[in-house]
Amino acid sequence: MNQEHKNGADRLTQEYVRSHRGSLSLHSEAERHFAAAGATHAARVADPCRPYITHAAGSRKWDVDGNEYIDYTMGHGALILGHSHPAVVSAVREQAGRGLHYGENHELEIRWAELIARMMPIAERIEFCAAGQEANMMAIRLARVYTGRRRILRLRYNYHGWAEGLVAPGAPGCITTDDVTEVPMNDLAAVERALSGAEYALLLSEGGGARMAGQLPVDLDFQRALPHLAHRYGTLYCIDEVVTGFRDSPGGWQQLIGVTPDLATLGKCVGGGLPVGAVVGRADIFDSLNPAATPDRLINHAGTWNANPLSCAAGAAACSLYLDGTPQRQAAESARRFRDRGNRLLRDMGISGRLHGRSIVHLYLGPIERDDFDPDFEAPSTDIEMLAGTAHAAAKTRFKLHLLQRGVATLRGGMFIFSAAHDAGDVEATLAVLQETLHTMHRESSIPAQRTS
Repeated sequence: MNQEHKNGADRLTQEYVRSHRGSLSLHSEAERHFAAAGATHAARVADPCRPYITHAAGSRKWDVDGNEYIDYTMGHGALILGHSHPAVVSAVREQAGRGLHYGENHELEIRWAELIARMMPIAERIEFCAAGQEANMMAIRLARVYTGRRRILRLRYNYHGWAEGLVAPGAPGCITTDDVTEVPMNDLAAVERALSGAEYALLLSEGGGARMAGQLPVDLDFQRALPHLAHRYGTLYCIDEVVTGFRDSPGGWQQLIGVTPDLATLGKCVGGGLPVGAVVGRADIFDSLNPAATPDRLINHAGTWNANPLSCAAGAAACSLYLDGTPQRQAAESARRFRDRGNRLLRDMGISGRLHGRSIVHLYLGPIERDDFDPDFEAPSTDIEMLAGTAHAAAKTRFKLHLLQRGVATLRGGMFIFSAAHDAGDVEATLAVLQETLHTMHRESSIPAQRTS
């Protein structure tokens, strides 16, 4: 770190501390309770700390110190309609007045399921749960009973939750098992070698690519080939649409690229901002949930929060707005304007980096292999470690703090999650902050310069 870079980092931290005293005070309290450096989510761990929020509406949120942010965390991707959408808030408020939890069946769960099935043709059956991770766990159980096999095949860097069987083999605290195999993403030959070498119940992959809809983009031909390859070896294919479901199109990523999985898992957007998960798919795969199933095949799926009335109210209200694709188009258009103009800015400033992604835009800082990539589905580099951000992690950390200090909140530093609530004014304001931040960091030599030949 050169002296100018160090001085700039010190000044930035001091400025942040002065303008976030209330958040820092709360963070000191939080550290006494929460093991992850005072945070309750890995993405909220930060030095000095993330802001502590009091309220949010539309594309904005405010913290305890009165600071206002254009928000690109959007409930970790759950809020494609924006914060506190009136239709969703009204539905939740009305349902709360009628009852929080009946412990019984109710009509809202049916209406919500009908909306999901209208948008996702593979949803012949729907099983609700409390989170996207739970949906992935249920998909694995269903596939194992249906096929009579145990092994699961997953793709490297794809995220399906933190629980046993969903993380990469060898993750700390997980049981060492041969039941989970990991192969490189975008390597069809590696997938086939694995499938031909052992019997797998399920092949599981993220829609849109790894890490929040494509920080590490998936090759479309690769993903389209996965269900056919899986079926050749008697394996079911599940696409994890916890992030992409109803975000990229009314029918999710599968509709966008034209792929038909056996199962799909949902979360985030399907709940309209409240906790929810669901697994959907072919009816026959769900037979093991029917009480008429034989004892050796019966899956007893209990869960206190399965299809609870509040989540159903929020989910049904939100899904009714997804049907015609308007929110998805609005989010994608704002993201496109930001991405395209941001990329021109990076080129003009001579910074080695690019923005890519559809309604979730990822900032990549590192060597540029190509400038003619399709930013909707591709990235400017095929170097997975570079795209994952490991090569320039320090720059990402400073970038995130610069943006927060200037009133822009992103997820994990370089992730801009757009919603239908983000308008042209938000895009212009964010571009101005981006330009100011990049100029400062470029002057300090804390971000990579574009090589010249």
